[in-house]
Amino acid sequence: MAARRPIHTSTLSTPSAVDAPSAVGTTFAGLGVPAELVAALAVAGITTPFPIQAATLPDALSGRDVLGRGRTGSGKTYAFAIPVLARLAATARSRRPGRPRALILAPTRELAVQIEATIKPLAKALSLRTLTIFGGVRPWPQVRGLRAGVDLVVACPGRLADHVQTGHAHLDEVEMTVLDEADHMADLGFLPVVRQLLDRTPRAGQRLLFSATLDAEVDVLVRRYLTEPAVHSVDSPLSPVSAMSHHILHVRRDDRLPVLADLAAAPGRTLVFTRTRHGAKALARRLTDAGVPTVALHGDLNQNARSRNLRAFAEGSARTLVATDIAARGIHVDDVSLVIHADPPVEHKAYLHRSGRTARAGARGTVVTLMTDEQVSDVRALTRKAGIAPTTTRLGPGHPLLAELAVGPRSFVTPPPSSAAETSAAGSPARRRRSRPKPKPAAAGTTRNTRSGAAAFSTRTHAGKRRTGR
Repeated sequence: MAARRPIHTSTLSTPSAVDAPSAVGTTFAGLGVPAELVAALAVAGITTPFPIQAATLPDALSGRDVLGRGRTGSGKTYAFAIPVLARLAATARSRRPGRPRALILAPTRELAVQIEATIKPLAKALSLRTLTIFGGVRPWPQVRGLRAGVDLVVACPGRLADHVQTGHAHLDEVEMTVLDEADHMADLGFLPVVRQLLDRTPRAGQRLLFSATLDAEVDVLVRRYLTEPAVHSVDSPLSPVSAMSHHILHVRRDDRLPVLADLAAAPGRTLVFTRTRHGAKALARRLTDAGVPTVALHGDLNQNARSRNLRAFAEGSARTLVATDIAARGIHVDDVSLVIHADPPVEHKAYLHRSGRTARAGARGTVVTLMTDEQVSDVRALTRKAGIAPTTTRLGPGHPLLAELAVGPRSFVTPPPSSAAETSAAGSPARRRRSRPKPKPAAAGTTRNTRSGAAAFSTRTHAGKRRTGR
């Protein structure tokens, strides 16, 4: 269905970090959110809307199609969750097997799980039933959930399309459809499946699309499926966050891992990005060997392993997470104080999305990029395209700046046996490697210190050929 051009547009600027990251003087009740939902939000600690929520809620609650553009961490999840739940509760009716009344599409399993975790307490307060659908797990629990009847489905496009094809899911009664991280769906090549799913929803239904950018492929979705949408933007697309400080550490190749171990051993949560799955697994294992409890998140892990590792990071049993770009979009863990690009990304958008895991919703955060001599020109081009002006420092292990970037005493723990460390990094018993032989006892009178552990761990970084992957 061809849609007319948007007729209502607003552009907002997020307040500086000094100000509260909310729409000053605005309340959820004043925006028209039902009292039951306002109370449920208060229980979750959400009392004042952020700018993207204040801008989009009146239109979304009234039933209009909405296109919301906002950078990572701007509060988009509640911006679409609140109107979907409010409208479902206002038109409550009996559930029908396999026929949800609302649909939220997300590009990754992690984001789908996060969205459902955000929505579930609010839905429960309104006596609404939710279900998450994604691949990588057995389909039958999802089929049973569909058969039992559900109000709202949060799904990844591929697995939902499978259920539609097998007749377990029908989208002909969907009243509201949300596309979250639409630009990331385009990057992953999901848009053909997304179009197939949207074509099965009623044309008269409400559609909400949220995206960090409005690239050409996303614009096609907007024009085809949104009717006279209200367009709201918070800051410019992919704009850097003022509360985020950016640093480039120019290091020798052999110093990369001692520097990284020093930063990761500081208090707080640290998220480290690598380019490849192999790199993520190896780095997580070696950080653990160096005494920094670390888990990994990458495309080789099954869903149970992903959930277990992400939970360990969120709950603090592992304070460092090493991830590929699978975690750069949509994964929200509170209080990530430091993001480290162990491998600088190729594209500036990836840099901004990775960095957006810290300094979320008005909080402050630090982003560090490790750069070797051969990466200087690429990193300079990357930061220029990203629109940031980082502070560049040439340093090595023990430099005073490391204590300023990651404040607090360094804490190292005795590493577990190698098999346990590798299971923690790989996340799946099926992928364990054989236990390595135990090292020979140290000579009498020697002691292990944090510097030597990190240094020894750094010498293994570049062994073997480099593999590609996500």
